[in-house]
Amino acid sequence: MNGAAMYSSVQAAGVVDAQIIQHAPLVKRIAYHLLSKLPNSVLVDDLIQAGMMGLLDALKNYDHSQGASFETYAGIRIRGSMLDEVRRSDWTPRSVHKKSRQVAVAIKEIEHETNQNASASEISERLGISLSEYNKILQDSNNSRFFSADELAQTGDHFIEEQAASSAGPEDILSQDKFKEALAKAIGQLPEREKLVISLYYDEELNLKEIGEVLNVSESRVSQISSQAMLRLRSKLADWVEGNDNNGFI
Repeated sequence: MNGAAMYSSVQAAGVVDAQIIQHAPLVKRIAYHLLSKLPNSVLVDDLIQAGMMGLLDALKNYDHSQGASFETYAGIRIRGSMLDEVRRSDWTPRSVHKKSRQVAVAIKEIEHETNQNASASEISERLGISLSEYNKILQDSNNSRFFSADELAQTGDHFIEEQAASSAGPEDILSQDKFKEALAKAIGQLPEREKLVISLYYDEELNLKEIGEVLNVSESRVSQISSQAMLRLRSKLADWVEGNDNNGFI
């Protein structure tokens, strides 16, 4: 390498280092935001480490001509890298995933037959289990966050933003718009209490305890309602789920 090339290389490395330092607070902010929605077994240092890899990826691939600001683009890459790390380190027993899928299938079947939102008693009866066993499944599913709103965001609005930032073609954009419409419609069809819990938690950013105080129910009951809402959304979006499993949909 000649002198000019070496100088340019060192100068470029210095620019990247400065950008990493500049955007490190963004990585930490996203890490702590996700951590509040994940089990205690997830360490913030692991999220930050994964997020820094996402930041490096963003610095390498960002194209300002696509319209999105670097902060928006980097936030998507950082958050996605953290979620990928959580998935790779999945702590949830396979039985929890299996039972959660069974609940989603039962909900879909009942609501197809009755054209109404399935109740907890109907779902537990369809599964051949007691109501307390069904509530235990909801609790385990919520603790695993397998169907958390972060996963939903990864495949819904967040997925749309990421694809837009990576220059999706007209057909892809149309498909994303249709998914966004289907997601909004599915949320609108949730029972009022489930819709309220989702809104308070993800729009108003209240924690489970605060939501429980609003609804005058226990924190564990709020957790169950949230979990049932996510499983109901999965059942309502089954065609998207089954048709896009390889793309990370719900």
